[in-house]
Amino acid sequence: MKPHDAAEPNNSRWSDLERPPLNAAALRRALVREGGLWSEVDVVQRTGSTNTDLVARAVEGTAGEGAVLVAEEQTAARGRLDRQWTAPARSGLFFSVLLRPAGIPVARWGWLPLLTGVAVATGLSRSAGVDTALKWPNDLLVTVGGEERKAGGILAERAGDDGVVIGVGINVTLREAELPVPTAGSLALAGAVSTDRDPLLRAVLRSLEDWYGRWRAAGGDAAACGLQETYAAGCATLGRAVRAELPGDRSITGEAVAVDGDGRLVLATEEGVREPVGAGDIVHLRRA
Repeated sequence: MKPHDAAEPNNSRWSDLERPPLNAAALRRALVREGGLWSEVDVVQRTGSTNTDLVARAVEGTAGEGAVLVAEEQTAARGRLDRQWTAPARSGLFFSVLLRPAGIPVARWGWLPLLTGVAVATGLSRSAGVDTALKWPNDLLVTVGGEERKAGGILAERAGDDGVVIGVGINVTLREAELPVPTAGSLALAGAVSTDRDPLLRAVLRSLEDWYGRWRAAGGDAAACGLQETYAAGCATLGRAVRAELPGDRSITGEAVAVDGDGRLVLATEEGVREPVGAGDIVHLRRA
């Protein structure tokens, strides 16, 4: 426990001067504009889960497309398979966005978390100067001491009949002693040139707006808008031997050879079969 933890409440805005709070007003000025995607940007000090909150607002009809909800701290954040995601206050970017892709076939909505991964990786590459890679379907990887580590994750949830809430968690200034597991990482540990969260968040959201606009303009066709190719180029899973742990305690082992037009990971098994995986946990068995 750090000395200031004993003297101040854990949720104090200034309990860690190396981790200043986000500037909500400046974020709104930079991101909310006429004709743009982002319609509102709210920053809360603490909540259970930005995804849970924004899904509820979407279903109630109190949030429209382009709503962004950011939390300085989440107490009940979830990753895929309901895994818990914990991090100290203001040590990362924890936010959710509401998208309503009207006119895009629901069958193509599965690309939205992959699209978000591309947008996050692109935005962070520009603003933090960190090389990132994507682990299918939703993990952001960075290199720390020559090892791949998870520095972020993405979780998409349906919000009523016409909406999708996408949650993003990115470890920004997490220190080695604060890592929840040894395989975790952060932008700081990966040698980021900047860990100022305001410009990082602006860069990620602008990148997401750009990719979402391209995808919508192409009718959700990931190949036509360049998303499929860009995702494959940045995907650390391709070319690896992997084990796919599937629902129902089933697993498949093979080489990850492609991401198909529906965003599924295609495995080439030893039996010579190409099997697409649409949902599951992927374990990297060896380096590319």
